[in-house]
Amino acid sequence: MDEKKIQKIDRQIEQFLIRDKDADDYKVRGDVFDKATLKILYKFANKGVITAMGGVISTGKEANVFHAIGQEDEELAIKIYRLATSNFKAMQDYLLGDPRFSSIKTDKRSIVFAWTKKEFRNLKRSCEVGIPAPSPIVSEKNILIMKFIGKDGVGAPRLKDIGLDLCEPEANFDKISGYVVDLYNKAGLVHGDLSEFNILYMDGPILIDMGQAVTLDHPMAEEFLKRDIKNLIRFFKKLGVKCDEEEVMERVKAKNSASERVPLYENDS
Repeated sequence: MDEKKIQKIDRQIEQFLIRDKDADDYKVRGDVFDKATLKILYKFANKGVITAMGGVISTGKEANVFHAIGQEDEELAIKIYRLATSNFKAMQDYLLGDPRFSSIKTDKRSIVFAWTKKEFRNLKRSCEVGIPAPSPIVSEKNILIMKFIGKDGVGAPRLKDIGLDLCEPEANFDKISGYVVDLYNKAGLVHGDLSEFNILYMDGPILIDMGQAVTLDHPMAEEFLKRDIKNLIRFFKKLGVKCDEEEVMERVKAKNSASERVPLYENDS
């Protein structure tokens, strides 16, 4: 390995940890930057995937997202799933029934690693059919690296953060409901956790957090689809948009563009 590259990343991580000394961030250090995770980060640094490491973009129940710089100063987002605290039982519910992960082991580590790989694949499928989502670059074990949605280390806001200030709510509702249609008919996926918390806005809406997205043959796919649509309708009705759950569901089912769908196994690697 290139020791200089490793030392640079190591110093940046250490500086970040020293700079943020409150109790929560020290807990983050223990949950996220264990030896195995650091080893993978060093590997990506040695390959030139990461050239500089930044601070936290967001923290969630299952993972933390960090800003980084890649080749040619490209801004990246590094999502690190926590092995110690991830709710692997909830993850298992989304994995079981997905033909892509029918042979995974049921221990916590295997579940988290499969979940990370699943998010990479779901993002890849979404981007392939033209749905705005973070473009995935590489994943390994509990780490997913993707293109950063934002500028100069500042992440794009969520719809939840914009709220009533969202411009052109009717047009944005049409766009997002169209993404639901295309995700179902072209990518063969249901987001599974679509809401104002999982949609960023940067020159338009962008879908994120797709680790839980399921294929259409998942036993809960239809229930997840109904829930996604219900969440979408609930949010946009608050903005004064006249919308209806049944109308969106009809759009999803009416298109039925199986011929346009990305092949489930051939391109899903």
